[in-house]
Amino acid sequence: MTPRQPRSGLKSRYLAATAGLSAAALTIGASLLYAHSTSALSDRALTIGLLVTFAAAGAGALALVAALADGFSRPLRAVVASLQKSASGNYEAAAEVGSAGELRELEDAVNAMRISLRSSTISRDYLDRLLSGMGEALLITDAAGRIERANAAASELFGLSEPELVGKFTNELIISGDRRRADGAASRPREGSVPRPDGTAVSISYTIANVHDDSGKVESTVFVAHNIDERKRVEQRIRYLARTDPLTKIANRMQFQHLLQQSIARARRTQQYVAILYLDVDRFKDINDTFGHAAGDTSLEIFARRLLEDLPENSHAGRLAGDEFAALLSGYDRLEAILKQLNELAPRVLQVVGKPFQVHGEEIFLTASMGIAVYPRDGDNVIDLLRNGDAALYQAKKAGGNCFEFYSTDMNTAAVERLMLKSKLRRAFERDELRVHYQPKYRLTTGRLEGAEALVRWDLPERGLVLPSDFVPLAEETNLILQLGDWVLNRVCADYRAWQRLVLSPSRVSVNLSLRQLQQRRFLDQVRETFRTHGVSPTSLELEITETTLMEEPERTIRVLDALYGMGLHLAIDDFGTGYSSLSALQQFPISTLKIDQSFVRDVAIDRDDAAIVDAIIQMAHSLQLEVVAEGVESEQQLDFLRKHGCDFAQGHLFGDSITAERFGELLIAEADGTGKHRALFGLPPGLVGDDSASAGLVSAP
Repeated sequence: MTPRQPRSGLKSRYLAATAGLSAAALTIGASLLYAHSTSALSDRALTIGLLVTFAAAGAGALALVAALADGFSRPLRAVVASLQKSASGNYEAAAEVGSAGELRELEDAVNAMRISLRSSTISRDYLDRLLSGMGEALLITDAAGRIERANAAASELFGLSEPELVGKFTNELIISGDRRRADGAASRPREGSVPRPDGTAVSISYTIANVHDDSGKVESTVFVAHNIDERKRVEQRIRYLARTDPLTKIANRMQFQHLLQQSIARARRTQQYVAILYLDVDRFKDINDTFGHAAGDTSLEIFARRLLEDLPENSHAGRLAGDEFAALLSGYDRLEAILKQLNELAPRVLQVVGKPFQVHGEEIFLTASMGIAVYPRDGDNVIDLLRNGDAALYQAKKAGGNCFEFYSTDMNTAAVERLMLKSKLRRAFERDELRVHYQPKYRLTTGRLEGAEALVRWDLPERGLVLPSDFVPLAEETNLILQLGDWVLNRVCADYRAWQRLVLSPSRVSVNLSLRQLQQRRFLDQVRETFRTHGVSPTSLELEITETTLMEEPERTIRVLDALYGMGLHLAIDDFGTGYSSLSALQQFPISTLKIDQSFVRDVAIDRDDAAIVDAIIQMAHSLQLEVVAEGVESEQQLDFLRKHGCDFAQGHLFGDSITAERFGELLIAEADGTGKHRALFGLPPGLVGDDSASAGLVSAP
């Protein structure tokens, strides 16, 4: 800002005018006196002249006084006008003192005050707008907690206008959610509620901040609060979902275990008894497959409702998993009383849940199996009770279902082992405990090794090799079968690639395929990617599928198998004869091989019926252009029968146990050079090492 040039003041100008007037009067007086001394003026003329001169000087002096007064009053009026405008909110009108230099400081002070007031007003207005626009409720109180100011959000939250809020105490408006008063010291966020005039209550989260003066004393307090009703509803919904099964609306597994834990703790204090009923819907998969998953869900809802309605008071029900449920009974003082109640309740529950019902116009029959365990007789904690109830349920299932069993200690060993295997199976992949062994397969017309069946084994450190019959069903239950199937296919392809470095054609390897794998959406893509990754041709492998798997979803299965066949994979029916399909029904599938189950082969040399069945299967399979493999060949008598009746291939313990990939590689080399150890079984002489025909299958060393 450019400084203004200094101006002469009214005082100096008045003095200069007065000096000029005085000088003029003196000059005139002196002239009159001089004229009188020279007799130019008479006495009378002198007197008149002096009087006129003094009168004129006096009039001039009065005019100067009036001008001086006006010179000061006009700037003062301008200053007053500027102050009055500032007082009314107009801070744009500047104070101008004109030529009055003596009022310059006053002008500057007034203008500085005007500018300061304007800045303060703008800041205050901005602050007011800011507070009014805040989404959080704001209360400002004095040191005693009396509200001095509130914003619009506070009025909305508390249901009172700002004038109604001013003067009230905060502890009258806010009910703190803990023991601290709402008007307490500054704190971290706390929760409370606000009772509104319309009778409703609002949940809030609020913070408190104290404002201190220069001496450190609290002179005011600021409360900031916001409505958390929606968050509370969301939290309540989350808690509900975390504890409740969304389909049946009863307790889920976590909540049921929590309720069971509470009941056990209460029973331990009061020396009472608690019982759990562990239920599983019989053949629930059939309902899903026959009527669809929507009907299955409806069936589970009806099952849960019927179970809950038939339980005694103070009982609880929960859904533990898919079609597994549990009920909890407590408050019994004597073991005899709870056992009597259970013996009456269990058959009634099974009868009630087993009543037929209609779903989408279809009548559905539902039965269940039940296992019962009692605290503290059968376990003194949640884990033991559930495990033993599950063991009793397993026995009820084995008995045919639609019945109940009480837990007994002899059930525990098998149940514990089963549960432990489930747990360990999940870690078997990480610990590299799985193995693939190979069961050699021989062509009966030539006696040559022509492939193998891949058999997965579990090398459990504390137990040794676990057979597939012991752990594959567990893999099916836990859905690990998908991971297991993928692992086996990758392992076989890797082994096959290694054998190709030893012999030109390691022949064909069979791999078992489960229903779960076929049902995967990306199964075909995964198979293609596996072959591409390992650089193995799909024609090198054969996939084995059971009759049951083929007939589960025939239309979809045909599409998947056609796609696999189109890749070049060979397809075989495993364990033929154990299912309910006929050879004619299997014609629709792109099958090239049929494997006769070992249960028919076992007595084929001594039992006429088995012999007739095996012969019929071989003849019918050949009529359909299918090759036949006999499983479980253990004796030379069985081998002779199969060769005589035209069976194409055989595998079994007669040719040795299943072997590792390394030993099978050695077997391939021995077969290629004509030194295979099983040639004598087929009446073949041992080949000579280095014979051209024998060594044709060997890969020459680089």
